[in-house]
Amino acid sequence: MDEARPRIRQAPEDFRVEEIPLYEPAGEGDHLFVEVEKRLRTSDEVARLLARALGVRARDIGYAGRKDRVAVTRQWYSLPGVEAEALSTVELQGVRILRAIPHRHKLRTGHLRGNRFEIRVRGVDREAEAAARSCLDGIARIGMPNRYGVQRFGRGGRNPDDARDILLGGRGPRDRRAARFLLSALQADVFNRVLAARPLGIDAVEVGDVAQVVASGGLFLVEDAAVEGERAARFEISPTGPIFGTKMSAPAAAPAAREESVMLEAGIPPSEEWRLPRGLKLKGARRPLRVAVEEVSLARDADDLVLAFVLRSGSYATVLLEELFGELDEARARADSEPEPIP
Repeated sequence: MDEARPRIRQAPEDFRVEEIPLYEPAGEGDHLFVEVEKRLRTSDEVARLLARALGVRARDIGYAGRKDRVAVTRQWYSLPGVEAEALSTVELQGVRILRAIPHRHKLRTGHLRGNRFEIRVRGVDREAEAAARSCLDGIARIGMPNRYGVQRFGRGGRNPDDARDILLGGRGPRDRRAARFLLSALQADVFNRVLAARPLGIDAVEVGDVAQVVASGGLFLVEDAAVEGERAARFEISPTGPIFGTKMSAPAAAPAAREESVMLEAGIPPSEEWRLPRGLKLKGARRPLRVAVEEVSLARDADDLVLAFVLRSGSYATVLLEELFGELDEARARADSEPEPIP
């Protein structure tokens, strides 16, 4: 291990995450929303433990997004037909139940405004700190590249290759959810390639881009790069990249040519040649090429830096860390992390 390289997740407490819900539970209804704090547990593990302890099916338990294993994280689960009093006798290793409030429906993937992070980066010298602060100033102006983190792609980065086999009619996991996770890794791989191939900055747009309105999420095709470029400079809009699928909004002109080239390089055939297992669909979407980083603070604590910030749902804290500090020593964390599905 290179001792000069900044290090993260030397202990789970070095990486803290708290969900910011899309809405508060209503206080009435047939589903019990339960906020938990977990340590060295995956989100799926917690769902299975809750199911076993409370006598419900794991697949009926909902949660908005997956959280890292090597961390201390807070997130919400929904449990059907469970009363809050039933939790009084539940004791789960690595899990602390914080509160429980009824709601009218199940918690679904994506029902999440964002995540609040507090991350200790160990072994950062003064020169690296100065570079990180300078980088943060730039990110405050134009945003952070919204690429997918390495944990999306599984151990050894094999998930996209496995997903290609599924897409072309090969044998995939029997579990439909596992197959969807693999396919989402292939979508993420294509997105990252398109982002890397883009000749413009993430704060610029060109004719043919599919741009997203930051405030509303609405999409439109850029026809006048000069006019829309001014809006992009003000962070009112952002260019987007592909989450490929049959219903994805398509770009035009040069952006379309680049995306088609990347799809070919990634081994993705035209959609009429896909041979997806029964019950699986790839509708597709657009993802902003950049994302704002909010409520940022960076403080020194002896030889370490403590970085706190908020990111929108689906964006990766590890990407921000890579932008600020370069390659980090977190081999264990990468091996143990779990991908989050694309809704």
